[in-house]
Amino acid sequence: MCRMLALCLAAVFIFGLAACDQKPEQKPAAQSAQPAAETKAAPAPAAEKKLKIGFVYVSPVGDAGYSYAHHMGYKAVAALPGVEASYVESVAEGADSERVITNMARKDFDLIFSTSFGFMDPSLKVAKEFSNVKIMHCSGFKTAPNMSNYFGRMYQARYLTGMIAGLMTKKNIIGYVAAFPIPEVIRGINAFTLGARSVNPQAQVRVVWTKTWYDPALEKDAAVSLLDVGADVLTQHQDSPAPQEAAQQRGAYCIGYNSDMSSFAPKANLTSAVWNWAPFYVKTVEEVRNGVWKGGQAIWEGMDKGVVDIAPYGAAVPEDVKAKVEAKRAELKAGKDDIFVGPIKDQSGKERIAAGQKAPDADLLGMTWFVEGIVGTTE
Repeated sequence: MCRMLALCLAAVFIFGLAACDQKPEQKPAAQSAQPAAETKAAPAPAAEKKLKIGFVYVSPVGDAGYSYAHHMGYKAVAALPGVEASYVESVAEGADSERVITNMARKDFDLIFSTSFGFMDPSLKVAKEFSNVKIMHCSGFKTAPNMSNYFGRMYQARYLTGMIAGLMTKKNIIGYVAAFPIPEVIRGINAFTLGARSVNPQAQVRVVWTKTWYDPALEKDAAVSLLDVGADVLTQHQDSPAPQEAAQQRGAYCIGYNSDMSSFAPKANLTSAVWNWAPFYVKTVEEVRNGVWKGGQAIWEGMDKGVVDIAPYGAAVPEDVKAKVEAKRAELKAGKDDIFVGPIKDQSGKERIAAGQKAPDADLLGMTWFVEGIVGTTE
């Protein structure tokens, strides 16, 4: 028994020595401790602040007209990376527009496009109150260090549509449904008339004012009144396609405005004078993003920049008419603008622009008189 106990104690002693002779297990080199500065994860880069861009429209975006054309530009802006775009439609000119623009400014919008002439003074007021907000006002003439105005030379497209009307009329009576008697509208009517009479000196343009931008029922009534006095071609400076529909119902031709309105009167529509705001709006937003946008500017681009043009010709337009219009269109796209080059007389026969003289932009932007060949008043 004692011998057995002695053998057990000896075995324990031998195993104990073996265990003491082993070295501690070494950690793999990859797991060895490293300085904190080398193992700490790099902070994630801060997310780039999105540009907040606002659009304010005077009529609904579904009007197929003026606000619809601007809204196509809005969609191009909204698709840009790093941009948060929003809009408010059917905003009345005056106090209501000031409220909407001010609300955008208070929400730290970076850039606001106010797209109607009657938004000019409210835009200027907000610009003075919120110097950090950039405002682009369409069709006006007032500016500030953080507010510019912009427009397109729509009178160029009007001239081309006038040529078509002058060549297509059989009765030499062309009707024009017009919004407000402001320089923008008067200038367009004059260019249209000059275009019509350049190819048909007997053509007469009759004007009816609606004193509204968007009122389909009133616009249609005005169109019917022109058809009743013998007009066989109608055009418009209105936002709805109501005059187009009236023309087709009465078997007359029509020319749309703002966007291609052919779908509303496919049998009657000859073309439309159209806006293409997308390139301009995208360029302006990128200028703001890159810190090169400038306030206090008056920007007025034409067909050579692609801001204005005419829509595809309707089926009723013959090839010889297209050829004449396309020749003039090519000149305008090349930058040759001689639409308001004299001699040009007003309704009373008084010479307003002397022979060989080109009206300066300041005179065009402030135009308040009608050219020869127009029946109607500027009131």
